[in-house]
Amino acid sequence: MTSVRGLLKDKNFSLLWFSQIISNFGDRLDQMALIGLIYARAPGSTFELAKLLSFTIIPVFLIGPIAGIYVDRWDRKRTMIFCDLLRGVLVLLIPLAIIYSSNMVPIYVIVFIVFSATRFFLPSKLAIIPDIVHKDRLLLANSLTSTTMMIATIIGFGFGGIIVAQVGAKGGFCVDSATYFISAVMMSFVVLGFKEAMKTKAPKEKLRKIIRKTVLGDIKEGLLYLKDHKDIRMVANTMFLLMAGVGSVYVIIIVFVQEVLGSSTSHLGFLAMFLGAGLFLGSVVYGRFGGKMCKRKVINSGLFISGLIIVVFSMGLLWWPYFYVAAIVSMVLGMFAAPIVVSSNTLLHEVMKAEMRGRIFSSLDVIMHIAFLVFMVLTSIIAEWVGKGAILITIGLMLSAIGLMKLKLTK
Repeated sequence: MTSVRGLLKDKNFSLLWFSQIISNFGDRLDQMALIGLIYARAPGSTFELAKLLSFTIIPVFLIGPIAGIYVDRWDRKRTMIFCDLLRGVLVLLIPLAIIYSSNMVPIYVIVFIVFSATRFFLPSKLAIIPDIVHKDRLLLANSLTSTTMMIATIIGFGFGGIIVAQVGAKGGFCVDSATYFISAVMMSFVVLGFKEAMKTKAPKEKLRKIIRKTVLGDIKEGLLYLKDHKDIRMVANTMFLLMAGVGSVYVIIIVFVQEVLGSSTSHLGFLAMFLGAGLFLGSVVYGRFGGKMCKRKVINSGLFISGLIIVVFSMGLLWWPYFYVAAIVSMVLGMFAAPIVVSSNTLLHEVMKAEMRGRIFSSLDVIMHIAFLVFMVLTSIIAEWVGKGAILITIGLMLSAIGLMKLKLTK
């Protein structure tokens, strides 16, 4: 049996692994730099922050479904290298846009293209692992990649917040650009020892038909299948509510923490680390001891408790504006939110047909990101006139009430 140490001795996997840790750190640093940029240009404005972050989310459901089709037809290693180089160059242009223009439009355009490139990069990264390691090592390789990426994300938010706080948004973008270039160089040395021969490219007209059928037809079929199955509808409703809640508090909580704790990104980065640690711990504990629990009750209980924790977080910071209060509550929130996602995904795997999984997850991805985007923009507009703490408390109470009602209806 292959050990982690044995897998890391594989030069090609190690290069991929380290390059993605660096690239993942760059992604988190990019987000913190964007937050720092809005804090410098429009401090306290939830709408301006939501507007900028919208351009990081729109590519998920606008570009994502199409990107997967092309990734299966292109050389994945070259795709990853090109995406990293493109993102590195584009991110390096943001400081120039900040210096020479007071208009945010050029930054919106750059951010949209950067995150559109990411939609090609991510499926390439997931799909290339079988081309690098033997099939006997796939489970360990995927497990190691997922775990370390989660840890890299947690650390990335923390150090990303510190970097942006120390060198400013412009300096943060410069460091971020360097991470993409380093990742591209490391990927260039990876050898695809188990790569299968690529299929002959389809003619353009045939490719257009494939895209229309795959993107539109599969999403439509997935939505119809989702509509006709009670358990899948329940999960879809839950994920819609969860992402609507996350979208509602995402921008509000960023500006709320900035105002209460009086910092742009450093405290935010550390809070993200504590939240991520809670998510990780909650996933591990629930995975170990939650096998016999009713998944529907776990989901609804999680909504109920998570809503209450958001209320405690908001009121706690208003009464005791100290970082350690927010950090502890953030970790607890992550611990109770994690089982919601784990139970939802597991329930989906249990009840849906194998041949429908891709379409269902594609449909859910669209539903979730639309919910996130719409409610993020909506609450950011409301927050221009209503107190941010009051909005967070209201959203928490609403999520808790919905979870409690659904819990009472759960058999």
